[in-house]
Amino acid sequence: MLFIERMDHTIKKIRSQSANILTIGNMGFGGASLMAALNGSFSFSVLFIFIAAFLDRFDGIVARKFNQESELGKQLDSMSDIISFGVAPAILIYELVLRDFGITGMVFTVFYIASGAFRLARFNISESNGYFTGLPITAAGTVVTLSFFGLSIFPPVFYMFLFIICSLLMVSTFTLKKV
Repeated sequence: MLFIERMDHTIKKIRSQSANILTIGNMGFGGASLMAALNGSFSFSVLFIFIAAFLDRFDGIVARKFNQESELGKQLDSMSDIISFGVAPAILIYELVLRDFGITGMVFTVFYIASGAFRLARFNISESNGYFTGLPITAAGTVVTLSFFGLSIFPPVFYMFLFIICSLLMVSTFTLKKV
């Protein structure tokens, strides 16, 4: 009987943290993407960002389903998102393309990351009203990551414009209905 009670307690504990576990998985794959990019394993870097996006998609759903929404979860999600959809895609494209532009490539990369951080901070202090203000960092990071598949098509300068456009869209004040 004691064993069953302990198992039940353990299952409840895991269930109560399931959304945060998914969020930390998102962060872990974002970190793995960074390490892969810095070690020249660019295809793995892309794969890890997409796995992070998959986990990010479900952490909120799980939190709502199990009534686990919390301020801690919101902050943890933002920290995961800046890594997985801000820093990881930026470093991936920097290593592949923007490094060749020297200091200019660095500035564009840092501007993209800073814009993503600004977007997340603004989101964290705003009231939920069913709309996003500015392009969500997950969308921007996905677009930047998908651009990896255009390396043989797009000229290198395209990536600087892509970073600027995504950055400006993230910090803009247009609204987008949540889905």
